[in-house]
This record gives sequence, C-alpha cells and structure tokens, in this order.
Amino acid sequence: MLDMRLFAESAAVLWAGVLVTGLGVGISVWARLSLGANWSGMVALKKEHELVRTGLYRRIRHPIYTGILVAFLGTELIEGHARGLLGFVILWLSFYFKARREENFLRQEFGEGFKEHARHTGMFLPKLT
Repeated sequence: MLDMRLFAESAAVLWAGVLVTGLGVGISVWARLSLGANWSGMVALKKEHELVRTGLYRRIRHPIYTGILVAFLGTELIEGHARGLLGFVILWLSFYFKARREENFLRQEFGEGFKEHARHTGMFLPKLT
C-alpha cells in the first residue's frame, strides 16, 4: 500500500517537483541567512543574541522548517509514492515538537518580545489574521 503511486509519472509532475523542491531549499537558505550569527544547530543562547523579526521571520516563526517541509513535498511529487506522505507527517510532527521546545526557550529569553512576535506570526505558515 505504501508503494502505491499517488501521481502519474510525467515530465510535468517531475518539473513541478523540481520547482517545489527548489523553492523549499530557497526558503530555508533565505531564512538561515536572515538569522546570521543567531543561528545554531541546537537551541542555545549566544552572546548578544537577538530575536530576529526580519525577512521571512516577519511572518513565520520557523521558516527553515517551512522550507524543508516544502522541499520534502517537492521530492514527494518527484517520487510519487504514498510512503512519502507518511514521511511528511513524521517530519512535520518532529518539527512541530522541536519548534515548541525552541519557543519555550525563546519565551523565557525574550519574554513579552517573543509573545508579541508569536501573536503576529504563524509557526510554519504566515498567520491569516
């Protein structure tokens, strides 16, 4: 069942997958560059750490994860199997719980500044309101 193809193999689907994957990688790179010296592989307070609210962070709290998720969906278009959707759900859940831990850290570090930021931004997608 997980080997079932969700999309017909075609050049159009392949190129759509390549474009979506490229978009996701681009989002992640842009977000990473926006963080500058504030980025780290693990949640950690750095000297002169600041809450970044520019670039994609103006609308999304975790745009690097957003980019990875978009790139994963693009890869799923290329691969086209049902197991990719299961992988996407697992990846999304792992990012969700990791993001929650990061947000607890940021809330402790930046207090009202982070709470205000969270009120106006979405976790992985821009807030609609």
